[in-house]
Amino acid sequence: VVAVAGHDTSWAVDAVPAEGEGLAYLSSGTWSLMGIEVKDPIITEDSFSMNFTNEGGVEGTTRFLKNITGMWLLEQCRKEWKKKQNVSYSYPVIEQLGTSADAFRSLVDPDDPCFANPPSMTQAIEDYCKKTGQPVPVNHAQFIRCIYDSLALKYKCVLNNLQNVAPFKIEKLHIIGGGAVNKLMSQLTANAVGIPVVCGPGEATAIGNVMMQAKAVGVVNSLPEMRQLIAKSIQTNIYLPEDQTAWELAYRRYCQIIEQK
Repeated sequence: VVAVAGHDTSWAVDAVPAEGEGLAYLSSGTWSLMGIEVKDPIITEDSFSMNFTNEGGVEGTTRFLKNITGMWLLEQCRKEWKKKQNVSYSYPVIEQLGTSADAFRSLVDPDDPCFANPPSMTQAIEDYCKKTGQPVPVNHAQFIRCIYDSLALKYKCVLNNLQNVAPFKIEKLHIIGGGAVNKLMSQLTANAVGIPVVCGPGEATAIGNVMMQAKAVGVVNSLPEMRQLIAKSIQTNIYLPEDQTAWELAYRRYCQIIEQK
């Protein structure tokens, strides 16, 4: 009998190159999962009302986390632009376009049901902006920046809620998975959450899987040892918060927009 982690998110969290209290993780891809690793489940009225979940992890740990819509909005916009306009952007070009657009022009709640699977994602974003009295994105760069800013502010919202129920002070956020290689999104996330963001590894699920196999055959002896080895072997990038006043003002506006919707 081989006891596995049982889910790709669990493998990814196993590959977080850090250990101990004071950190939260963000598994970033089409969907994002933000949480902390704790010994015992956190079962309270607050955790229930904020829709956090407890999932069993390796070595008796608990992944206390919340599911968030990730790059889904952007991926659907890319498909739409390719199909309707025959325009295809690589992620480096997307980052350049996002950087070129004005920040905070239009903001949306990525978790709003209207973005679950609309016939047209760009139209859904336009409709959301109209309903909330905001400027509608008029070019691809503005759509991209709208999605990036909104997602970063959503991360701040979830991290604030997570801090309210966490048994320790969260001082650092580790981004793992495909989103860890997105430099613009990583910097915007650091700006939004107001704490250092450490990015990597990008292939966290595969690395976590391999390291757990290494543990099974005795190459490493424990989860902390696995993470120490990963930290020594994988390059990570650190992003520090910038423009805090502007981001705090944007967050207040973001919260008002969500309440208004």
